[in-house]
Amino acid sequence: MLESLRIRNLALVTDLTLELGAGYNAISGETGAGKSILIGALNLVLGERADRTLIRAEADQCTVEAVFDIAELKAPLAKYIEEHGLEPCEDKRLLLKRTFTATGSNRQFVNGSATTLAVLKEIGEWLVDMHGPHDHQSLLHPTRQLTILDAFGGLQNQCNDFTALLQQRTEIEQAKADLVVDEATYAQQLDLLRFQVKEITDAALDPKEEESLESDYQRSSNGARLLELCQGALQIVSENEDSLLDRSGDLGRILADLEKVDGCASNLVELHEEARANLQELQTALTSYADHVDIDPAQLVALEERVNLVQSLKRKYGDTIEAVNTFGEEAAQKLAALEDRDEELARLNDELEKLEAKLMQTGQKLSAQRQKLIPKLSQAVTEHLNDLGFAQSQLDVALSSTDNPAEAKSMGLDTVEFQFAPNPGEPARPLRAIASSGELARVMLALKTVLAAEDSIPVLIFDEVDANVGGETAHAVGERMRQIADQRQVLCITHLAPVAAAAQTHYVVSKAVIDGRTESNIKKLTDKNRVDEIARMLGGKVGAARQHAEELLK
Repeated sequence: MLESLRIRNLALVTDLTLELGAGYNAISGETGAGKSILIGALNLVLGERADRTLIRAEADQCTVEAVFDIAELKAPLAKYIEEHGLEPCEDKRLLLKRTFTATGSNRQFVNGSATTLAVLKEIGEWLVDMHGPHDHQSLLHPTRQLTILDAFGGLQNQCNDFTALLQQRTEIEQAKADLVVDEATYAQQLDLLRFQVKEITDAALDPKEEESLESDYQRSSNGARLLELCQGALQIVSENEDSLLDRSGDLGRILADLEKVDGCASNLVELHEEARANLQELQTALTSYADHVDIDPAQLVALEERVNLVQSLKRKYGDTIEAVNTFGEEAAQKLAALEDRDEELARLNDELEKLEAKLMQTGQKLSAQRQKLIPKLSQAVTEHLNDLGFAQSQLDVALSSTDNPAEAKSMGLDTVEFQFAPNPGEPARPLRAIASSGELARVMLALKTVLAAEDSIPVLIFDEVDANVGGETAHAVGERMRQIADQRQVLCITHLAPVAAAAQTHYVVSKAVIDGRTESNIKKLTDKNRVDEIARMLGGKVGAARQHAEELLK
């Protein structure tokens, strides 16, 4: 649900914070007070295009922030946020923020992480559905209508089964496309794969050699230099006439005489003996190292060839020996399939034929189930429409199916279109073709009432649902709002007292002149204030209007 909405420097709003409750929230106010600003602000924070002319005069930028409680959100929001590198939600709260300036910069954030407008809009489509003369009208899209029909009848699993079969068909068709090529291309592919497989197989690469091969080559290629350096070190340590070991003997005799004169110098003798032992150990290690330095031109050539081969294969097939071997295995599989092309094509065609038969069987069964649902959905929605002022209206669902498996789509063989006939004798027209926003909003209200338990969008916003409505129909609209609010959070902007009176929480938008400038504000009404507002909506604040307001609220 939408917990709070903060608007700064948008149209007549300087700084406004709206804290919303669960259930049915009604918003009322005088014409021109700024109720539409709330809808505009929500559109902005949900990713719609920004109109910079709406930035409040003398302000540099406009900001809208919305906080949603997502504890019961069914959409895979956490996974989506992780995939797009955004900060995760804390305490089941999602924070959306949108800022735009008069100079043209436009920034948006999810939980404090900067993101794109497209990401913001996609998240917004999971959170809010707006009904009225606005763009958030997902029920107008045929794909969404098919989803709703499946949700009404609990057919999501059957639809998912069809989608999985369609994905299998796509994979088989791609495998066929890889095999079905002209003879020249076929011969080229065979030659290339045979060369690649032979080159990698003949190399017999071992991942364990990757680390040692380079060091062995470096040691062998620098053998002469290593031996030269080792022999030079040995001369300094022990082989020259003035070597370190010879000089250490002279040093030892001096220290021995020193100890005789002063017994406290014994530690110096011990240090000398330790140093001489280290020099002797160094001499032994250098001699052993020199004995193992191998100057073998043939071995050097062999190592150099091996290093060059490995580097060449890695440039062609992968960054590591393991990656090269994997490439070789995959190439061998492709080669085997190509060499047995006719047999493989026959196998794939047979598999495809069986799969398409299963696909059509599954799709036709799904179509039949959908066809059975249509009268039930139409009747349920039509009953609500009758209570909403369309006494003889009719909602129909036109379903068309294809018998060509090539025309199958991810959701089956069907296309649906919700159609509405508001008056007897008039043909039904698609919902998207309805001109009257008031009619459209009430059709949406009837649909939402029927589908409230199945629909996954948690926040529903209705605007202008009371257009051209009065009398008992207004009471029915309020009842439907309250009924939907048992399943979802509802925000309704209304001019009708019966519609507002049915709400669990009531807000009023007003405007006032402050320091010479007009500002819009909104406040939550107390019980007493609410009687006043309902009475105002009825045409007066005293007498019969006030009494009627109290009766409505009861």
